[in-house]
Amino acid sequence: MELKKKIAYNTIIQIIGKSLSVFLGVISLAIMTRYLGTEGFGEYSTIITFVSFFAMSADLGLNLITTKMISDPNEKNSDKILSNLFSIRFFSALILLGLAPLFIIFFPYSDIIKIGVLIATLSYIFPALNQILIGLFQKTLQMEKAMIAEIIGKVFLVIVIFVFIKLDWGLNGVLWAAVISAFVNFVINWLFGRKSAKIKFEFDITIWKKIFRNSWPLAVTIILNLIYQKSDIIILSLFKNISDVGIYSSAYKTTEVINTIPYMFIGIMLPFFTSAWINKNIDFLKKTAQKSFDFMIILSIPLLIGTQFTAKEVISLIAGKNFSDGGMALQILMLSTVLLFISCVFSHLVIAIEKQKKVIGLYAFTMVSSLLLYFILIPKFSYLGAAIVTVYSNLVILIGSYYCVKKNTGFKPNIKIIGQTLLASLGMAGFMASFPHHLYQNHYLLLVIIFSAIIVYFFLLYLFKGISKDDIKTMLPNKKL
Repeated sequence: MELKKKIAYNTIIQIIGKSLSVFLGVISLAIMTRYLGTEGFGEYSTIITFVSFFAMSADLGLNLITTKMISDPNEKNSDKILSNLFSIRFFSALILLGLAPLFIIFFPYSDIIKIGVLIATLSYIFPALNQILIGLFQKTLQMEKAMIAEIIGKVFLVIVIFVFIKLDWGLNGVLWAAVISAFVNFVINWLFGRKSAKIKFEFDITIWKKIFRNSWPLAVTIILNLIYQKSDIIILSLFKNISDVGIYSSAYKTTEVINTIPYMFIGIMLPFFTSAWINKNIDFLKKTAQKSFDFMIILSIPLLIGTQFTAKEVISLIAGKNFSDGGMALQILMLSTVLLFISCVFSHLVIAIEKQKKVIGLYAFTMVSSLLLYFILIPKFSYLGAAIVTVYSNLVILIGSYYCVKKNTGFKPNIKIIGQTLLASLGMAGFMASFPHHLYQNHYLLLVIIFSAIIVYFFLLYLFKGISKDDIKTMLPNKKL
């Protein structure tokens, strides 16, 4: 299968799989929010955010380093590398996640939240191990396996949440459902992974040194990124009531689901970025980077514009009417999502060209300035202040990572696609504006309008030559595959 077809095939598989996963995730979110209410969901979000600090710290940059190291054409023993990466990941997750239930004791939270942190810690161990296996699937372009595991895990999540809610197990029941779902996901990934590589516990000091030599700059940037990305909910929970946390989290979770798309796609592209850089094929690097940039623009700009019409109604559809005040936060956060889509290309190029150390200062500045702004804006503007700072932080990272890539590779994206996408998005906006606002109140009609708007957008994008027949043919399956 030619490279272009392989990338397109894996992208389509991931889009289909991720769409099903997102659909199941939205169903579980809808069940949770309606059962827990704004306060209960605020407690849930506080728990998950608190544990995620330790979970992402335990990453140590290994998620991205896995794909990068096994994609090196000079690396002859991928199984040995994977085994050592898996071993490091297991023990780092065990140690750092184990700190979460200890640290929560010193925070002024209720016993419900403190017990919830203990349970939620278990649900993060399995995704931590999953990431090494997903790195293998990304390298071998077998992401359909990861998608199958994720979908089955999400099916279990929906079923178990529903059962535990029927048993009225409360917030703890929801958290235990997440543990079971994560375990099922990991087991399926492990069974698939065994067919592609022999992964076992292995402790090779030479390889561990090599891994840490490559991963420590990423680990530092991930921790810095984690602090400014996740502090909003923690600071909000300390300054405002738990209902505000729930309302903001409903909007944040919506964008968080969408934000898996750029990481999904760039996860496929990273091995090709890396290989092109190692082989000094700068033309191919620039070409694939441009295609990635175009893809992100095509997906993100209509999301931003469409959300301005539907934010309040989408939140009500997903989380329930009690969360509708989160609509304005969603409108702001969607701008942050556009910036994240684009910066994802450049931040992964930084990794591919091994300039992670060069951007540590960028992430440190973003962390300090964002924290300062959180403490200034959240007490005054609650969750709207948190959303504004999220936009600011993603903008700074985009500018800094773009500058680093341009300086070291000479890559400067052709921005023609932005104009074409804007024209198609404005045409879509005109289509959406033609409907009386009261029609948006009906959930079924809302979905019909949204899907119709998507069709209108891509039709106009084709007319404005933002996508071509060749692009469409590339995306279609090849009978010879």
